[in-house]
Amino acid sequence: MRIGEIEVLPVFDGFGYELARDVLLRPGDAGTDPWARHEARLDPHGRLEFTLGGFLVRAGDRVILVDAGAGTIDTGQYRGGQFLASLREHGVAPDDVTDVMFTHLHFDHVGWATTKGEVVFRHATYRAHEADWAYFVESPGALPGAVRKLSPLKPQLETFGSECTLAPGVDARPAPGHTPGSTIYILSSGTQRALLLGDVAHSPVELIEPGWEFAFDVDRAAARAVRDQVTAELLDSQDPAAAAHFGKPYFGRLVQAEAAGREWIFP
Repeated sequence: MRIGEIEVLPVFDGFGYELARDVLLRPGDAGTDPWARHEARLDPHGRLEFTLGGFLVRAGDRVILVDAGAGTIDTGQYRGGQFLASLREHGVAPDDVTDVMFTHLHFDHVGWATTKGEVVFRHATYRAHEADWAYFVESPGALPGAVRKLSPLKPQLETFGSECTLAPGVDARPAPGHTPGSTIYILSSGTQRALLLGDVAHSPVELIEPGWEFAFDVDRAAARAVRDQVTAELLDSQDPAAAAHFGKPYFGRLVQAEAAGREWIFP
Protein backbone atom coordinates (compact mmCIF):
# COMPACT_ATOMS: atom_id res chain seq x y z
CA MET A 1 0.00 0.00 0.00
CA ARG A 2 1.12 3.56 -0.69
CA ILE A 3 0.30 6.53 1.50
CA GLY A 4 1.35 9.35 -0.78
CA GLU A 5 5.12 8.96 -1.10
CA ILE A 6 5.32 6.40 1.73
CA GLU A 7 5.24 2.67 1.02
CA VAL A 8 3.98 0.32 3.74
CA LEU A 9 4.02 -3.46 3.43
CA PRO A 10 3.12 -6.25 5.89
CA VAL A 11 5.97 -8.50 7.04
CA PHE A 12 4.60 -11.92 7.94
CA ASP A 13 6.15 -14.05 10.69
CA GLY A 14 3.59 -16.73 11.61
CA PHE A 15 0.36 -17.38 13.48
CA GLY A 16 -1.00 -17.50 17.00
CA TYR A 17 -4.32 -18.77 18.35
CA GLU A 18 -6.46 -17.86 21.36
CA LEU A 19 -9.90 -19.05 22.39
CA ALA A 20 -11.96 -16.03 21.42
CA ARG A 21 -14.39 -16.25 24.32
CA ASP A 22 -11.50 -16.33 26.80
CA VAL A 23 -9.58 -13.29 25.54
CA LEU A 24 -12.14 -10.96 23.95
CA LEU A 25 -15.17 -10.28 26.07
CA ARG A 26 -17.94 -7.82 26.72
CA PRO A 27 -18.44 -7.14 30.44
CA GLY A 28 -21.98 -7.49 31.72
CA ASP A 29 -23.19 -9.91 29.04
CA ALA A 30 -23.94 -12.81 31.38
CA GLY A 31 -26.23 -15.32 29.77
CA THR A 32 -25.64 -14.08 26.23
CA ASP A 33 -22.98 -14.89 23.66
CA PRO A 34 -21.59 -11.67 22.16
CA TRP A 35 -19.60 -13.76 19.67
CA ALA A 36 -22.75 -15.19 18.10
CA ARG A 37 -22.77 -12.63 15.27
CA HIS A 38 -19.03 -13.01 14.67
CA GLU A 39 -18.72 -16.79 14.40
CA ALA A 40 -17.38 -16.44 10.84
CA ARG A 41 -14.20 -14.90 12.27
CA LEU A 42 -13.45 -18.02 14.36
CA ASP A 43 -12.05 -21.41 13.42
CA PRO A 44 -14.07 -24.61 14.11
CA HIS A 45 -12.58 -24.76 17.63
CA GLY A 46 -13.80 -21.27 18.54
CA ARG A 47 -10.33 -19.84 18.24
CA LEU A 48 -9.33 -16.43 16.95
CA GLU A 49 -6.35 -16.67 14.61
CA PHE A 50 -3.76 -13.92 15.00
CA THR A 51 -1.24 -13.25 12.28
CA LEU A 52 2.18 -12.39 13.71
CA GLY A 53 4.65 -9.96 12.18
CA GLY A 54 4.98 -6.24 11.60
CA PHE A 55 5.18 -3.65 8.85
CA LEU A 56 7.91 -2.41 6.54
CA VAL A 57 7.74 1.34 5.94
CA ARG A 58 9.84 3.10 3.33
CA ALA A 59 9.80 6.84 3.98
CA GLY A 60 12.39 8.99 2.23
CA ASP A 61 15.75 7.29 2.74
CA ARG A 62 14.56 5.44 5.84
CA VAL A 63 13.83 1.72 5.92
CA ILE A 64 11.62 1.25 8.96
CA LEU A 65 10.16 -1.74 10.73
CA VAL A 66 7.12 -1.22 12.91
CA ASP A 67 7.35 -4.22 15.23
CA ALA A 68 9.52 -7.28 14.77
CA GLY A 69 7.29 -10.34 14.97
CA ALA A 70 7.48 -13.25 17.38
CA GLY A 71 10.90 -14.63 16.50
CA THR A 72 11.66 -18.35 16.40
CA ILE A 73 9.08 -19.24 19.05
CA ASP A 74 7.06 -22.41 18.46
CA THR A 75 4.78 -23.34 21.33
CA GLY A 76 2.06 -24.93 19.23
CA GLN A 77 -0.16 -21.99 20.14
CA TYR A 78 2.24 -19.35 18.79
CA ARG A 79 4.63 -20.04 15.95
CA GLY A 80 6.91 -17.53 14.25
CA GLY A 81 10.05 -17.96 12.19
CA GLN A 82 9.24 -16.39 8.81
CA PHE A 83 9.93 -12.72 9.44
CA LEU A 84 13.40 -12.42 7.89
CA ALA A 85 12.36 -14.44 4.83
CA SER A 86 9.30 -12.21 4.40
CA LEU A 87 11.54 -9.17 4.67
CA ARG A 88 13.86 -10.55 1.99
CA GLU A 89 10.85 -11.01 -0.29
CA HIS A 90 10.45 -7.24 -0.05
CA GLY A 91 14.10 -6.79 -1.05
CA VAL A 92 15.33 -5.85 2.42
CA ALA A 93 18.20 -7.44 4.36
CA PRO A 94 18.58 -6.95 8.12
CA ASP A 95 21.49 -4.54 7.67
CA ASP A 96 19.34 -2.33 5.40
CA VAL A 97 16.95 -1.45 8.23
CA THR A 98 17.50 2.05 9.63
CA ASP A 99 14.79 2.12 12.32
CA VAL A 100 12.81 -0.39 14.37
CA MET A 101 9.78 1.22 16.03
CA PHE A 102 7.87 -0.82 18.58
CA THR A 103 4.16 -0.36 19.18
CA HIS A 104 4.81 -2.10 22.52
CA LEU A 105 7.18 -4.67 23.98
CA HIS A 106 5.16 -7.89 24.21
CA PHE A 107 7.00 -11.02 23.06
CA ASP A 108 5.10 -11.30 19.77
CA HIS A 109 6.21 -7.82 18.68
CA VAL A 110 9.91 -7.93 19.62
CA GLY A 111 10.86 -11.48 18.63
CA TRP A 112 13.34 -10.58 15.91
CA ALA A 113 14.84 -7.59 17.74
CA THR A 114 17.57 -9.89 19.04
CA THR A 115 18.43 -13.55 18.72
CA LYS A 116 20.69 -15.45 21.12
CA GLY A 117 21.69 -12.15 22.70
CA GLU A 118 22.74 -10.52 19.42
CA VAL A 119 21.00 -7.54 17.82
CA VAL A 120 19.44 -8.60 14.52
CA PHE A 121 19.13 -5.19 12.84
CA ARG A 122 22.66 -4.01 13.55
CA HIS A 123 22.48 -0.62 11.84
CA ALA A 124 19.05 0.38 13.13
CA THR A 125 17.99 2.78 15.83
CA TYR A 126 15.44 1.02 18.04
CA ARG A 127 12.60 3.17 19.36
CA ALA A 128 10.10 2.49 22.13
CA HIS A 129 7.99 4.46 24.57
CA GLU A 130 9.88 5.07 27.80
CA ALA A 131 7.02 3.69 29.90
CA ASP A 132 7.19 0.32 28.15
CA TRP A 133 10.97 0.15 28.46
CA ALA A 134 10.67 0.85 32.18
CA TYR A 135 7.88 -1.73 32.63
CA PHE A 136 9.38 -4.58 30.61
CA VAL A 137 13.11 -4.08 31.20
CA GLU A 138 13.92 -1.86 34.16
CA SER A 139 11.19 -2.50 36.74
CA PRO A 140 11.83 -4.90 39.66
CA GLY A 141 8.97 -7.07 38.40
CA ALA A 142 10.22 -7.30 34.81
CA LEU A 143 10.11 -10.82 33.42
CA PRO A 144 13.61 -12.30 32.97
CA GLY A 145 12.80 -13.40 29.41
CA ALA A 146 11.90 -9.87 28.39
CA VAL A 147 15.02 -8.48 30.05
CA ARG A 148 17.23 -10.98 28.20
CA LYS A 149 15.53 -10.31 24.89
CA LEU A 150 15.55 -6.53 25.08
CA SER A 151 18.62 -5.51 27.10
CA PRO A 152 21.07 -5.96 24.17
CA LEU A 153 19.20 -3.15 22.37
CA LYS A 154 20.17 -0.50 24.90
CA PRO A 155 23.21 0.90 23.00
CA GLN A 156 20.97 1.43 19.95
CA LEU A 157 17.83 2.47 21.82
CA GLU A 158 16.07 5.85 21.79
CA THR A 159 12.94 6.22 23.90
CA PHE A 160 10.19 8.83 23.67
CA GLY A 161 7.54 9.93 26.13
CA SER A 162 5.04 11.97 24.15
CA GLU A 163 3.74 12.54 20.63
CA CYS A 164 6.65 13.08 18.27
CA THR A 165 7.88 12.72 14.71
CA LEU A 166 10.36 9.85 14.34
CA ALA A 167 10.90 9.88 10.57
CA PRO A 168 9.57 11.83 7.59
CA GLY A 169 5.82 11.23 7.64
CA VAL A 170 5.96 8.86 10.64
CA ASP A 171 4.54 10.15 13.93
CA ALA A 172 4.26 8.35 17.25
CA ARG A 173 1.08 8.76 19.30
CA PRO A 174 1.14 7.22 22.77
CA ALA A 175 -1.97 5.10 23.42
CA PRO A 176 -1.48 3.52 26.88
CA GLY A 177 -3.71 0.74 28.12
CA HIS A 178 -2.73 -2.51 26.47
CA THR A 179 0.70 -1.80 27.94
CA PRO A 180 1.90 1.34 29.73
CA GLY A 181 3.66 2.61 26.63
CA SER A 182 1.54 1.26 23.79
CA THR A 183 1.91 3.47 20.74
CA ILE A 184 0.04 4.10 17.50
CA TYR A 185 2.11 5.11 14.47
CA ILE A 186 0.56 7.54 12.01
CA LEU A 187 1.83 7.60 8.44
CA SER A 188 1.12 10.76 6.45
CA SER A 189 2.14 12.09 3.07
CA GLY A 190 0.40 14.88 1.21
CA THR A 191 -3.32 14.59 1.94
CA GLN A 192 -3.17 10.87 2.78
CA ARG A 193 -2.69 9.17 6.13
CA ALA A 194 -2.96 5.73 7.70
CA LEU A 195 -2.77 4.34 11.23
CA LEU A 196 -0.75 1.37 12.47
CA LEU A 197 -2.64 0.39 15.60
CA GLY A 198 -0.37 -2.11 17.31
CA ASP A 199 -2.47 -4.00 19.85
CA VAL A 200 -5.03 -1.26 20.37
CA ALA A 201 -7.14 -3.90 18.62
CA HIS A 202 -6.34 -7.59 18.05
CA SER A 203 -9.35 -8.16 15.81
CA PRO A 204 -11.62 -5.81 13.86
CA VAL A 205 -14.37 -6.98 16.23
CA GLU A 206 -12.91 -4.68 18.90
CA LEU A 207 -13.53 -1.70 16.62
CA ILE A 208 -16.95 -2.91 15.48
CA GLU A 209 -18.30 -3.68 18.94
CA PRO A 210 -18.07 -0.89 21.53
CA GLY A 211 -17.14 -1.79 25.08
CA TRP A 212 -15.31 -5.06 24.43
CA GLU A 213 -12.19 -5.77 26.48
CA PHE A 214 -9.07 -7.81 25.83
CA ALA A 215 -7.96 -10.10 28.64
CA PHE A 216 -4.26 -9.22 28.38
CA ASP A 217 -4.65 -5.43 28.56
CA VAL A 218 -2.62 -4.14 31.50
CA ASP A 219 -5.20 -1.40 32.15
CA ARG A 220 -8.52 -2.46 30.60
CA ALA A 221 -10.29 0.83 31.27
CA ALA A 222 -7.51 2.87 29.66
CA ALA A 223 -7.30 0.46 26.72
CA ARG A 224 -11.06 0.68 26.20
CA ALA A 225 -10.88 4.50 26.24
CA VAL A 226 -8.14 4.43 23.60
CA ARG A 227 -10.19 2.08 21.41
CA ASP A 228 -13.20 4.36 21.75
CA GLN A 229 -11.08 7.32 20.66
CA VAL A 230 -9.60 5.44 17.71
CA THR A 231 -13.02 4.14 16.69
CA ALA A 232 -14.45 7.67 16.65
CA GLU A 233 -11.48 8.84 14.58
CA LEU A 234 -11.73 6.03 12.04
CA LEU A 235 -15.50 5.78 11.68
CA ASP A 236 -16.47 6.82 8.14
CA SER A 237 -13.01 8.31 7.63
CA GLN A 238 -11.08 7.73 4.43
CA ASP A 239 -8.01 6.86 6.52
CA PRO A 240 -7.16 3.14 6.48
CA ALA A 241 -5.83 1.39 9.54
CA ALA A 242 -4.01 -1.87 10.13
CA ALA A 243 -2.76 -4.06 12.93
CA ALA A 244 -0.30 -6.92 12.65
CA HIS A 245 -2.81 -9.39 14.11
CA PHE A 246 -5.65 -8.58 11.67
CA GLY A 247 -4.35 -10.76 8.84
CA LYS A 248 -4.57 -10.31 5.11
CA PRO A 249 -5.19 -7.84 3.59
CA TYR A 250 -4.32 -6.07 6.87
CA PHE A 251 -5.54 -2.56 5.98
CA GLY A 252 -9.21 -1.72 6.26
CA ARG A 253 -11.70 1.02 7.05
CA LEU A 254 -14.43 1.32 9.65
CA VAL A 255 -17.85 2.29 8.30
CA GLN A 256 -21.34 2.68 9.70
CA ALA A 257 -23.72 0.26 8.01
CA GLU A 258 -27.40 1.22 8.08
CA ALA A 259 -28.80 -2.00 9.52
CA ALA A 260 -25.87 -4.05 10.78
CA GLY A 261 -24.04 -1.42 12.84
CA ARG A 262 -20.36 -0.89 12.24
CA GLU A 263 -18.46 -2.93 9.69
CA TRP A 264 -14.80 -3.38 8.90
CA ILE A 265 -14.25 -3.27 5.13
CA PHE A 266 -11.17 -3.69 3.00
CA PRO A 267 -10.27 -0.97 0.49
